Amino acid sequence: MPDTAQDGSDYVLPPPATGTVDAEGRCEHCGHAQPRERDHMEESSEGVAAISDRGLRHHRNEDSFALSSVPLPDGSPAVIAVVCDGVSSATRPDEASAAAAESACASLRRSLPRGADPRQAVHDALVAAAEAVNALAPEPRDPVENAPACTIVGAVVAAGLLTVGWIGDSRAYWVPDDRSATPARLTEDDSWAAQMVAAGLMEEAEAYADARAHAITGWLGADAYEIDPHTASFTPDRPGVVVVCTDGLWNYAESAGEMAAAVPADARTHPMRSARHLVGHALDGGGHDNVTVAVLPFSAPPGS
Repeated sequence: MPDTAQDGSDYVLPPPATGTVDAEGRCEHCGHAQPRERDHMEESSEGVAAISDRGLRHHRNEDSFALSSVPLPDGSPAVIAVVCDGVSSATRPDEASAAAAESACASLRRSLPRGADPRQAVHDALVAAAEAVNALAPEPRDPVENAPACTIVGAVVAAGLLTVGWIGDSRAYWVPDDRSATPARLTEDDSWAAQMVAAGLMEEAEAYADARAHAITGWLGADAYEIDPHTASFTPDRPGVVVVCTDGLWNYAESAGEMAAAVPADARTHPMRSARHLVGHALDGGGHDNVTVAVLPFSAPPGS
């Protein structure tokens, strides 16, 4: 029986190489593409878990993520998750997403323990990520090729406060443990569809059904029009989880209600198992894109 993905979906791994593997990652004898280190990545840190998977259709994984937990000045923890989606039409999108995720997370690891305001810290982390991706572009720039580029979304849970920041169309969702309460999408896409809806030119369903719907209007990269980091803070009054993900997941659970329905009821106590379930949800839906998701448990402060 062939190996399958850890979530149990029908993600059949290619057979092992029977000859030398070439520079493109294919066996020179049988021609099958061989698994790369980034095809499937799992990581957990204190209070957070994340998975990134190549999906079923793409030849490589161009998503990336970074996790961390650092102490605030009062000794309480700040939990960090950053998720990035490489822009496939750009050059070296996999390098762009990795550079952005690591740079943003490193910026937050430096600033939060010094007592920085979380929204300012997240804003500065997005700027640091943009600078890291810009640095990948060659000088002089090739006018024919698109510079390395990616989208980014990050979340910080600290001292009863939930802070998110983003550029592009990767998203964050709030899913309360009490499913009778209302879940919420915490981010607004930098995309053609979102612009049409915001301008009142189209209804949401119509806009997202258009072939241009997912054309992004904001991203990290040397050829971005302008870096416009978005940040927001929330104080949930009940326990739940924050789901931070690329469109490889939310394409299969787009609304807040659909995402809440896909998130297991015990996600807050089992974030890694929940992340695996969500990746499986995307793969079962078709796995047309790379899939990356981080699950951050949130416990409401006493007295909420």
